[in-house]
Amino acid sequence: MAEASRILQTTLVHTFSQNPKSQITLRAHSNRRSFPPISKSSSLFRPIRCSVTTASGGGGEIATQIGVPWGCETDSAENASALQKWLSESGLPPQKMAIQRVEVGERGLVALKNIRKGENLLFVPPSLFITADSEWSNREAGEVMKRYNVPDWPFLATYLISEAGLKSSSRWSNYISALPRQPYSLLYWTRSELDRYLEASEIRQRAIDRINDVTGTYNDLREKIFSKYPALFPEEVFNMESFKWAFGILFSRLVRLPSMNGRVALVPWADMLNHSCEVETFLDYDKSSQGVVFTTDRAYQPGEQVFISYGKKSNGELLLSYGFVPREGTNPRDSVEISLSLLKYDDCYKEKSEALKKHGLSASQCYPLQITGWPVELMAYAYLAVSPPSMVNQFDEMAAAASNKNTSKRDVRYPELEEDALQFILDTCEVSISKYSKFLQASGSMDLDVTNPKLLNRKLFLKQLAVDLSTSERRILFRAQYILRRRLRDIRSGTLKALNIFDGLFGGVKKLFN
Repeated sequence: MAEASRILQTTLVHTFSQNPKSQITLRAHSNRRSFPPISKSSSLFRPIRCSVTTASGGGGEIATQIGVPWGCETDSAENASALQKWLSESGLPPQKMAIQRVEVGERGLVALKNIRKGENLLFVPPSLFITADSEWSNREAGEVMKRYNVPDWPFLATYLISEAGLKSSSRWSNYISALPRQPYSLLYWTRSELDRYLEASEIRQRAIDRINDVTGTYNDLREKIFSKYPALFPEEVFNMESFKWAFGILFSRLVRLPSMNGRVALVPWADMLNHSCEVETFLDYDKSSQGVVFTTDRAYQPGEQVFISYGKKSNGELLLSYGFVPREGTNPRDSVEISLSLLKYDDCYKEKSEALKKHGLSASQCYPLQITGWPVELMAYAYLAVSPPSMVNQFDEMAAAASNKNTSKRDVRYPELEEDALQFILDTCEVSISKYSKFLQASGSMDLDVTNPKLLNRKLFLKQLAVDLSTSERRILFRAQYILRRRLRDIRSGTLKALNIFDGLFGGVKKLFN
């Protein structure tokens, strides 16, 4: 799902037969693609920190990844046609849509007939889901994984690899053959690419953390299970590259179904639907029809691509999970994360740090900022950061509010700290703006030293994604800068007329991210 990011990608598909493309995590809507991070609840899945494997040569750094021997090119109509035929033979009811090459997403579901607003589509039966309860073709391998109580995410990743390795012997061979051989995933970006292209965005660190989590999960599985059962989990199949592929598939296609008690599943056919910021409909299980459906929130004419929402996600989250960045200004849910930090020279640094730690926070904390406002937690953190020693008795209340653990029914407000808190946020925004501006100014001359055509195309592609992301995130920061400067100017001039503007735009610093 969301197999391509932009039209630009279609020009690069056939260029990278050996080099990775860009993309990677989650479902649609808080219902559809808001899965939790990889479970680390047991010692078996503790994260192992490591860097992205890279090698030098041919004009720059490239990933040593060779790819998996299954799957297809992301625009393969032949594999999609075979999938559709197999699904129909396996119980998928007649559909009003078909898989076709499309402008947005390379492959997508296109209306064959008139589709009304409010109409239910898909009806994929549970027999065509892939879940943690799905039967393994290699039953012995499945029993071993269940015996070790492997959490859903690594369990499903291993299941997918096991079935893929069996090729035509697996029931899911037609589905796996239609999956992208190289998902558009940030898992395939090298560390130097993340550092260079995402240097201004907080998404960079989240991408690094995700790569390390996937690598650590694989290393734990290899150490605790695969090495003990090499006949069931041969390294030529169950290796880092296949796990990178499997998690790339899960991050971009796994669905959480609220009406099935939040069960996560891969849903063939449904995962060919692409995302649009202009729709809000999402996938769920319908008990009456006993299938995964979605209800259209607009009408479609024959030949039009049908879209769903992958959730209320920022452009950065969409890049992180799916490898694409929507056109600037088209995502009403767009946001940018800013990193706030206590001042090291603060006389109460220790006391403030301890108060934050008590409520599960650190001295440096990231918060989302939208074009329409920010969460109350961000303002509470700012109050704490600028509060004087005389307010030490309020530190705990501020830290609780900064972590959303404030038990009171009112927003925590400290009018005497308002000016300093707003200036603190403004300073942070302006530091971030300077980073984005520096990157965008330098982006025009990047990669001109590359002589390898394939590597040049890849780097231009990654750079375009980064430029699109940086442009959209800086736009939000500019808007916040304008409002903060105006508010501070009015406070310092002795007039509070801007209070209405501030409260109207930011909802009184109300919580926007439920």
